[in-house]
Amino acid sequence: MIDWLLDSDPSIRWQVMRDLRHEHADGIAAERARIATEGWGARLLALQAPDGLWGGTAWSHDWTDTFHVLELLRRFGLDPESEQARRAIGLVREHVRWGDGSPWESPWAENRFFEGEVEPCINGNVVATGAYFGVDMTPLVDRLLGEQLPDGGWNCEVENGATVSSFGTTINVLEGLLEHERATGGTAEVGESRRRGEAYLLERRLFRRKSTGEVIDPSWLRFSFPHWYHYDVLRALDYLRDAKVEPDDRVAEAIGVVEGNRDPDGRWPLQNVYAGEAHFQMEDVEGTPSRWNTLRALRVLDWFAQGR
Repeated sequence: MIDWLLDSDPSIRWQVMRDLRHEHADGIAAERARIATEGWGARLLALQAPDGLWGGTAWSHDWTDTFHVLELLRRFGLDPESEQARRAIGLVREHVRWGDGSPWESPWAENRFFEGEVEPCINGNVVATGAYFGVDMTPLVDRLLGEQLPDGGWNCEVENGATVSSFGTTINVLEGLLEHERATGGTAEVGESRRRGEAYLLERRLFRRKSTGEVIDPSWLRFSFPHWYHYDVLRALDYLRDAKVEPDDRVAEAIGVVEGNRDPDGRWPLQNVYAGEAHFQMEDVEGTPSRWNTLRALRVLDWFAQGR
């Protein structure tokens, strides 16, 4: 299994070395450094235009735009201190605005990329990416703190009348707050806000309605990578692991979902490929074994086992 995972791209290999094999830091760093010069990371970096954009736009409904490419580079683990990362982020900071390449007009079109726009689901992702790559995201974090709902989460549809949180928006904001805390050391206010958001998910066992116990969305029980802004149980568990949340009975059923998705060979399949143009495919078609899903599932199971 480990050999199969290591027979892949540097963006997967270094995480296997860190999270599953627990290798020496020097070897992990050396493998991670290859993301900028080999494989998927290098391919994406080479596609950035001189104006800082990928795909000719800041954001679109496909996956080739600046927003989504930066998210992928973050999830790959591109070293923020690498020359390639500094150059790419510098171009975005200097040139990219939210209206670039967009066919619509909006009040936030002239916002610089790392100033964010209006929806907390998007802004949470922008905070995660900006903080990861060394941008001061404090103003946007402050905005997100003010948008937290009484039930503990966030919802992109508040401006359209929503009064309760959504899992999808909440996981995007939580990932952003976690990266911000790592980058800055955090504050009591940010930490408390993040814990309230985690409680919102945990009180619902990561996929059930608090009121009835029903499964909210069956698609959350099937795993994707890239998952983009979409929510699923594996993404939520991997966030909790990354945030070093102590696992308890509230995640046990979700862990059972992960175990139940394992194939007879001990691997996890790619169960969803979200529609939309991408620069390239990293894995095979739906239903085939996925290294990304297998890596994330194995480290989640390790986290749960060690915390019990």
